[in-house]
Amino acid sequence: MIQQVMIKEVKEWIYAAAEKIRASIDAELSIAQKSGRTDLVTNIDQETQAFLIGKIKERYPKDRILAEEEGYSELDSLQGRVWIIDPIDGTLNFVLERENFCIMIGFYENGIGQLGFIYDVMQDELFWGGKGLGVYKNEAALLPPANLTLSEGLLGMNAYMYGKNIHSAWEIGHESMGVRVSGCAGLEIIAMLKGNHIGYLSNLSPWDYAPGLVLLEEFGFKYAGINGQNLRFSGREYFLAATPKAFDTIQEKYLNV
Repeated sequence: MIQQVMIKEVKEWIYAAAEKIRASIDAELSIAQKSGRTDLVTNIDQETQAFLIGKIKERYPKDRILAEEEGYSELDSLQGRVWIIDPIDGTLNFVLERENFCIMIGFYENGIGQLGFIYDVMQDELFWGGKGLGVYKNEAALLPPANLTLSEGLLGMNAYMYGKNIHSAWEIGHESMGVRVSGCAGLEIIAMLKGNHIGYLSNLSPWDYAPGLVLLEEFGFKYAGINGQNLRFSGREYFLAATPKAFDTIQEKYLNV
């Protein structure tokens, strides 16, 4: 019962935040660089994060928060109840395309993902679910995708990793049916949940992958750091998620794990 109440609340928060974003989609943005010219933050990122954090603090004041912007980007551990937020995943897409970006929220208890939400704002599609709950697109339950091999499907990829062949990314992509680059981790994870992609290689921060891991795990996908290590949930790290068959091939054949 408590979990269902939380799901209802988070959906309401996401839809309200998205409505604010869509209402300002054509407005002039305040844009700043973080680590470089392709790593941007806008006033909408900041306002969306502040809105979501405000809702969490109002409703669950003792819970902790890990989020991308404004002093929330580090936690010493995932112990207790932790919310992990990416207010706009795919900020560069948001700035330049005004589409292909997501709001993402994950809820963890003592390091274990309990609920995950990925909302494609401009397509009005919410992918959500939780441990033991299944995975849903809006209100329709999804079926787990087929366990395809690396050579049978499309692979989401970080463009820089592919172009520079970091961690054999080019060779891995060459064995797949093809590489796709969206510039948005949330959309890449959605593509896996829908069965459109068999896997995803990238360089991500915890708010990029934490909400989606809950959903990928529910569907039996494997995931890890690029060398097979547990994800740190701290800083950027090379990330691999895939169907079990594709994951094992990538690790054993190309990463020597």
